[in-house]
Amino acid sequence: MVEIRKSRREENLMKKRREGLQSYQQFPGSLQSASTLEKKLEHLPAMVAGVWTEDGNLQLEATTHPPIDEVIQSGVVPRFVEFLVREDFPQLQFEAAWALTNVASGTSENTKVVIEHGAVPIFVKLLSSPSDDVREQAVWALGNIAGDSAKCRDLVLGHGALLPLLSQLNDQAKLSMLRNATWTLSNFCRGKPQPVFDQTKPALPALQRLIHSNDEEILLHPSPSVLIPALRTVGNIVTGDDMQTQFIISHQALPCLLNLLTGSYKKSIKKEACWTISNITAGNKEQIQAVIEANIIGPLVHLLQNAEFEIKKESAWAISNATSSGSHDQIKYLVSQSCIKPLCDLLVCPDPRIVTVCLEGLENILKVGEAEKNLGRTGDANLYAQMIDDADGLEKIENLQSHDNNEIYEKVVKILETYWLEEDDDTMTPGDASQPGFQFGGGEVPVLSGGFNFG
Repeated sequence: MVEIRKSRREENLMKKRREGLQSYQQFPGSLQSASTLEKKLEHLPAMVAGVWTEDGNLQLEATTHPPIDEVIQSGVVPRFVEFLVREDFPQLQFEAAWALTNVASGTSENTKVVIEHGAVPIFVKLLSSPSDDVREQAVWALGNIAGDSAKCRDLVLGHGALLPLLSQLNDQAKLSMLRNATWTLSNFCRGKPQPVFDQTKPALPALQRLIHSNDEEILLHPSPSVLIPALRTVGNIVTGDDMQTQFIISHQALPCLLNLLTGSYKKSIKKEACWTISNITAGNKEQIQAVIEANIIGPLVHLLQNAEFEIKKESAWAISNATSSGSHDQIKYLVSQSCIKPLCDLLVCPDPRIVTVCLEGLENILKVGEAEKNLGRTGDANLYAQMIDDADGLEKIENLQSHDNNEIYEKVVKILETYWLEEDDDTMTPGDASQPGFQFGGGEVPVLSGGFNFG
């Protein structure tokens, strides 16, 4: 059996550095001569001295562009944390926050140093700073810390970071703040084990506004770094239980997702939207019905048939999940929206996991067709088996008997034996029995009458 996916995704970017600092922070020994390294560090003693001086100008200069490991080893991190509380000197707060953000962008051990020196509650307090730059840098720092691990995420949430973070997502916020705050919010809501839902539930109204946003600068930005983290956050929440999924549905996420499927958005956005929908269709029958009533299935099938492969894969998950959990009437509706042919077409794709997902979806559809036949609604024929044959799906299924993936082979043999062998036996001549494998042909079948009845 194919396990219904409720998010197996590993998001790529859980931490990020401030731009322009790579030359100070990433210099592999294999690429840097000793003299180059010495040159980079020759000013470190002066920087450390500047950190410990009481001269504001020297303090400011010393917090700019520090190399991570050397900063930690020199023992100046606690001094940077002290600078965070200098409300009389916002520029120093900003530079210290910047330096600590980059320390926290390193390894888990680097992040641990920042945490152990008490920076987290101070960063949370800085979310209320009168300085836009200080607030934005605090947002970034907390995103890096929360992105390190579920333990660090829970620590940040435990210090009450969510509500002041959400207050940054307002109509007056700069685009850079929206990007950073939404990215940090996505780190607050990701990871295994999931955060306690009551801690992240207040984020839903803000996410709803972001996904509903009509601001072209946000939605069509060359790097759609506001919308994708917002979508990913919603998607991560619906990887939880049915209650969490229902909460998302109740906040009108489905009309937003429909808009993203049908609008002229970037491939990455459509892919995230399909992934989110796939986690909703992995829910219960009521949640699948909500997706149907939101008119999402038609556009989803269109993408399954016509979009780039990365989008097709997520669409296939969404449709297959719906066939796994849906009622017979719901599966009949999926068929009425022409899902069979694109599922059959993907049986020749190079990704064995997606081939298996499509086979699972088709098998669930065949089960409904068999039930209709047994109820006498389609005569003696499984209408959906005929539709798969008409879509060249039977030939593709037969060809998969030679697939080197054993799970695919076993599933294919089971499908062929269950839904086509009996039909073939009725017309097989004795000489045919010696032929290896299965080779089937389809005859004419009556069309299912009476339409579809949804309850």
